[in-house]
Amino acid sequence: MKRKLTLFLMMLALLLVVAGCGTSAESNEDNNKSNSTEAKASDSETDAKDSENRVISTTVALTEITDKLELDLVGVPTTYKDLPERYEGLPEVGLAMTPDMEMIRSLKPTDVLTVTTLTSYVEETFTNGNTPATYIDLASVDGMYESILALGEKYDRMAQAEEIVNDFDEKMLEIEEKVKGQEPPTVLILFGVPGSYLVATEDSYVGDLVRRAGGVNAVQDKGVEYISSNTENLQQTNPDVILRMAHGMPEEVVEMFDKEFKENDIWKHFKAVQDDRVYDLEETRFGSTANLAAPEALDELVEMLYPDLAS
Repeated sequence: MKRKLTLFLMMLALLLVVAGCGTSAESNEDNNKSNSTEAKASDSETDAKDSENRVISTTVALTEITDKLELDLVGVPTTYKDLPERYEGLPEVGLAMTPDMEMIRSLKPTDVLTVTTLTSYVEETFTNGNTPATYIDLASVDGMYESILALGEKYDRMAQAEEIVNDFDEKMLEIEEKVKGQEPPTVLILFGVPGSYLVATEDSYVGDLVRRAGGVNAVQDKGVEYISSNTENLQQTNPDVILRMAHGMPEEVVEMFDKEFKENDIWKHFKAVQDDRVYDLEETRFGSTANLAAPEALDELVEMLYPDLAS
């Protein structure tokens, strides 16, 4: 059992990444010319700075963020998912956990963007190769938006960064107003990969989204994103809602969940199963790490947690 859990955690770590603003007419004309000259100078300055930046992104979520920041890249992650059109044709630098250092060095980057959850896997490689790297916190919604502001400041994209953050803040106000006065449901979150699953805590990204949508996590463990648990213990929590996350090979994982819920009789005793409130979360919106689909994910969660609000 211990060996299986160790293998699962290694697979989970990989999936976490293969899973990232009254003078005369003559005077006005002079002022306009002056302003135009200043604007052109400012644009030239920005273009010059951009040409000096050779940035590589190593995850899909980070690549979507740099696209929203209108930041050019010289390298992108290897992935089966679609990347923003802006980066079409750019060299691929491998998977986030096992980057192609030969390719990365050949691109002469001034900055390689990676995520904090991979620090223990890539830090030594980047350090030994004298490769400049920035570690972005995508473990939570707050971490992501703080990181977006930090990138905006670093690369002179504050207007774009603030727009992204402000849009999310508006969404949160809308959600809070919508669920005000509602009875908070208890929610069990299952994180599945081919062959097994773990339970997601409030410290996980989706756990964070559930909290923001007004839900209460059925497990109260802190300081870790995922835990192992048996169905007997989970049944004691008697959740109102069960959310199933499928990663790695989503279709295969959903089939695994369906088989487990059908063949393991204990699931029929769960209130969520009896009330038909078991939901499979779509992978691109409910990733293992934070991403820019958070506002859409929150809207979906509210419909799952409070079906009366949708009617």
